[in-house]
Amino acid sequence: MLKAENVTKTYNAGKKLALEDFSIHVPEGSIYGLLGPNGAGKTTFIRIINQITQADSGEVSINNQQLNPEHIRQIGYMPEERGLYKNMTVGDQLLYFGELKGMTKKDALKEAKYWFEQLEIDQWWKKKLSELSKGMAQKIQFVVTVLHRPKLLILDEPFSGFDPVNANLIKDQILNLKENGTTIILSTHRMESVEEMCDYVALINQSRKVLDGKVFDVREQFKKNIFNVTLADVDQERFAQFNHQFEIHNQTTQNQLVSFDLKNDSDQNLLLNELLKVGRIRSFDEKIPSMNEVFINAVSGTEKPALSLKSEQ
Repeated sequence: MLKAENVTKTYNAGKKLALEDFSIHVPEGSIYGLLGPNGAGKTTFIRIINQITQADSGEVSINNQQLNPEHIRQIGYMPEERGLYKNMTVGDQLLYFGELKGMTKKDALKEAKYWFEQLEIDQWWKKKLSELSKGMAQKIQFVVTVLHRPKLLILDEPFSGFDPVNANLIKDQILNLKENGTTIILSTHRMESVEEMCDYVALINQSRKVLDGKVFDVREQFKKNIFNVTLADVDQERFAQFNHQFEIHNQTTQNQLVSFDLKNDSDQNLLLNELLKVGRIRSFDEKIPSMNEVFINAVSGTEKPALSLKSEQ
C-alpha cells in the first residue's frame, strides 16, 4: 500500500537531521505500528506522507504510484495535536471537513450518521466543540478522520484522552476498518496496543530505523531462551541435581508446586525430558519479551537484534 525508500529529511538548512535513509513497506490491509521515542522522526515521516513537508531525498509511493496531491483524498490523518474549531458545531465541522475531502453534502451526512450511531453520539450534532469534554472531542476528531472512508488511515496517539471504555470502543472500530480493507499506520507509545492490534512495526531512533518486521518476529528476535516452569510432585533429590545442571532463577514454592525460571540454549525436547525426571510438569512457557521490553532495549542500545526483519509482501 505504502512504500518509503531511503527517505532523508533535514531542517535548518541541513543542520538538523530528522530522518536518515528511512525505508519501510506497509502491506495493504494491515495495521503497521510506527514506534520511537519523542523526537525520533515519526512525525516528520507522517508529515511527508501527508505532503505537509517534502523529503530532501528518497521516494514515497502509494499503490506503486509516486506520492502526489491526488493521494490526499485517499488518506485520513488524525494528528496527536487535534485540529478542530472550538466555536463551530459538530455537525457543521463534519460537513466542512467532508467537503474538503471531496465528499458531497449528502454523502457526508450519510457517513456521519453511520459513525454517530457506531460511537453512540447522536445527540452531539448541534453542540459546539467547546461544550464537549476532551474525550468527547476526541470521538469527533476520529469521525472527521474516517468520514471519507480513506484507503490509508494514519493515527497519531489515537487513544490519548480516552477512558478505558472509550479506548476499547475506538480500538474495536479501528480493527473493523482493517477487516474492511483499510490500511492503517498507528503511531503510539502504548505498547500494549501495538501487541493487540499491529501486524507489523518499525522502530525509529535518532532519525534512523532500528528494526522492522512482523510483531511476533520482532519479539522473537529479542528473546533470551528463558522458560517459566511449574512442577508438581517434585523429587527433591533429583531437583537438586537438576538445579546444578541448569541456570535456575526466581524459584518459589506454593501449594506443593515449585515454580522457577531457567535459561536453556539447547534443545527444548531434551529439557522437557530432564524435567519429567524431576516431577510432573504443570506448565512450561517460553518467556517472549513484550513490545515494551523490545522498545526499551532497542532504544537504550542494551540489546540489538541480530538482523533486520523485513515485512513479507
